[in-house]
Amino acid sequence: MKKSKIVLNDLYDYNLKIYQYDTHFKFSIDSILLAEYVKLTNKTKNILDLCTGNASIPLILATKTKAHVEAIEVQKEIYELGVKSVIYNKLDKQITLYNQNILDYQSNQKYDIITCNPPYFKVERQSYTNEFTPLAIARHELLVTLEDIFKIASQHLNSKGEFYLIHRLERIDEIIILGNKYKLNVKNIELIKTKSNNKPSMVLVRCIKNSHKGIKINNPISIENRKTYQNIFKEEV
Repeated sequence: MKKSKIVLNDLYDYNLKIYQYDTHFKFSIDSILLAEYVKLTNKTKNILDLCTGNASIPLILATKTKAHVEAIEVQKEIYELGVKSVIYNKLDKQITLYNQNILDYQSNQKYDIITCNPPYFKVERQSYTNEFTPLAIARHELLVTLEDIFKIASQHLNSKGEFYLIHRLERIDEIIILGNKYKLNVKNIELIKTKSNNKPSMVLVRCIKNSHKGIKINNPISIENRKTYQNIFKEEV
């Protein structure tokens, strides 16, 4: 396998730079979509991003709010990339990163918003996991499950706080069930198509802690051939 090196790239069109490995752990469109989906107001004071990777979501959120953003990443080498990017963009007074498993995170702080772009794939006996362990951890539920994420989000959110998640559409049934179980009722669903002629394959959800039940589903959005993702959900959430 080719030895990876660290490169400094543009973070799409947000006037930010991000450190990445040239062979893996590049920020994804999923992270951009999730950051764009978050509904921020003047009342938003603190945000927590779970499974932050190299911190693309906190970086983008910091362009949209003055709220303090905390973020957690389990893999040390990826966490260190996030720290480098935060410092490079002069956002270290607004963004704080932690290198630990989210299962071990302890805080007296309650957050207004929690976001997560999690590992998408369950680990089952027949599951394929990438031989390159860092990628396997990022893509498969080796260290944290979808239920873990809902449980942690519920523990650390204020009442009426909002939880934002991006995931594969095939797991929407689990997402709704877990949302109900942990008092994070799904309020909005946004379906994402990678190509205009394809069926939706990804889903964004907005959950509100201790809210009444009732879900709004927006028309699917195609992300094909877009020059920018900024304000893509402006009229949707």
